[in-house]
Formats: sequence, C-alpha cells, structure tokens
Amino acid sequence: MKIIRSNGYELEKEKSNTSEDFFNRSEVTFAENGQEKTLHVLYVRFFEEQMQNFTPYEQDPIFKANSREVFFRDIVALVCLLKNPGFRHRKRVYINSQQDFAEVFSGINYEKVTEVLMSIESGQPYELQSALEFIIQPT
Repeated sequence: MKIIRSNGYELEKEKSNTSEDFFNRSEVTFAENGQEKTLHVLYVRFFEEQMQNFTPYEQDPIFKANSREVFFRDIVALVCLLKNPGFRHRKRVYINSQQDFAEVFSGINYEKVTEVLMSIESGQPYELQSALEFIIQPT
C-alpha cells in the first residue's frame, strides 16, 4: 500500500441549524492494488483539545514536514488506518467517544508517523510494508 496524502480540516456551518462546527474531518488517500482510495474520519473537535493526554503532542501545529505545518487533524485518518488496517475497506469512520479516540492513538510509533508525512511532503508516496511498523511492540 502507498500512502499518497494525509490532511484534515475543521468543518464549518453551512446552515445555522447544524452542528458541523463541532467536528473535524481527517482524510488519508492511499493506493492499493492499483486503486486509489480515501478514508474519511469524522470526529468531535473537542478531542483535539485533549491530545496531550494520549499523544506526545502538546500543541498545534504538531510538527513541520518540509515547509508544511502539520496539524493534529492532518494525521488522525492516517493513524486510524495504521491502527486498524481493516479500515482500508471503508470510506468513512465516525468517532464520537473520547475513549475510542484515545485508543486509536495508544501504542503508536509517532516517529514513523512523522516519517510518512515527511515522505508525502517531499512528493514521494510512502510505501507501507506493514502497519505493524507503526505499532510499538511490547518487550
């Protein structure tokens, strides 16, 4: 599998009676067996405010990949795909539980996540051999 793109954005209200401004969307685009797919992850924006409780990140942007400032929302779908490889068969995932959201980020090798974004931002898709590379193995 090749990771092609990973980005995210804050949703904005389109109509005054909707709650879209409480959510963020993260997307990861990847190619598998010659077919390009995108996984969309929708989650409650408040979870980002708690990121220091379940990741090593303390503020946004979380790091810089070449000239791009990478925000937490830019990696959410990527981490979901890495943690749950079965998501590659889905188009959308909705996370509305803070516990579920935190579980996605537990045991992740964040240096490898940075490596993926650095590769993508240099114009090279990241060749993913195994999602296990991104999971910290117990010793």
